[in-house]
Amino acid sequence: MSWGDVRGLLQYVPQFSGKVFVVVINTPVSALAETMLDLVALQDIGVKLVLGSHVHSKDDLLDRAAEVELNVEEIPSLISVDLTLTALARGQAVVADFSNEEAFSEGFTTFATSLSAAKLVLLNADGGELPRGAVRAADVTDEQLEMLRSAADVCHAGIPRVHILDGSMPAVLLSELFSNEGVGTMVYADSYRVIRPLREEDIVELLGMIGRSVRNSRLVPRSYGDIEKNLADYSVMDIDGNVVGSVALHRYEGYEDTAELACLYVKQSHENLGYGIELARHAEARARKLGLTTIFALTNRAAGFFQKQMGYEELSPDDIPPIRRDQLIASGRDSRVFGRRL
Repeated sequence: MSWGDVRGLLQYVPQFSGKVFVVVINTPVSALAETMLDLVALQDIGVKLVLGSHVHSKDDLLDRAAEVELNVEEIPSLISVDLTLTALARGQAVVADFSNEEAFSEGFTTFATSLSAAKLVLLNADGGELPRGAVRAADVTDEQLEMLRSAADVCHAGIPRVHILDGSMPAVLLSELFSNEGVGTMVYADSYRVIRPLREEDIVELLGMIGRSVRNSRLVPRSYGDIEKNLADYSVMDIDGNVVGSVALHRYEGYEDTAELACLYVKQSHENLGYGIELARHAEARARKLGLTTIFALTNRAAGFFQKQMGYEELSPDDIPPIRRDQLIASGRDSRVFGRRL
């Protein structure tokens, strides 16, 4: 594991500490030992765990928990909310009997919401046919798979996120929870992926993110002061509280109907997921809202992206505001101009 991986993991510790995760362990017997080790790791960072299974007995889970020294307390039933909250407050995980309630039943959902659970995790014996990735609960339709609809209902009832995972995969629980993209299916009710305005506290993170492309002469160098001065021009893609992409919309005095799409960047770990198109479309939508009629971009390496995926046409440098044309010439960069009518 690289130090970059460690940093990526550490960002989740304050997000997860003190939160209640309800985990349904319907994994194969062969995966139980590793699942328990993953749960120990979660407990070590302060996650409050409520555990149960529809395929393994409560005694079996308690035995497995003892083997890995997971600090647990047994409760008699899902109606024992007060006992559960008391045990969680002591720092103990809770092992409950889930055998009489399906994972997405009304009774089970009521139990989880009574605990103010932040996540419901279903570890199945296989991944099924569900789509991998994040699915917004509000976008789930009646035509989709029953399990996906049921997970969306749980979100609507008050559980922010439901994760459905292939419990036979090694380290699937940690791989899902400690990465932006995950390895299973997540149905969410809150803002998991949003494009929002850049905030001042994001500037350092943005500079670090785009540094690779600046050094490779793919993006114009920007200082903290440059970005701070034009803070309102910038938007970022935020996934689970982490900035993974950026775009800016710059306007030039005397050219009120034109803007430049600039600083379009997606982290290397999040490339080829369509996020660049989302960011570019966001900038175009902002331009339309401002009443602009033309947008342009300066690039060389991303020429194919703008032409084939965004529908931009190549323009002459004389077609852009003179101040921007002069900056391009002075920079010595070999950027080409692409633009379109909005």
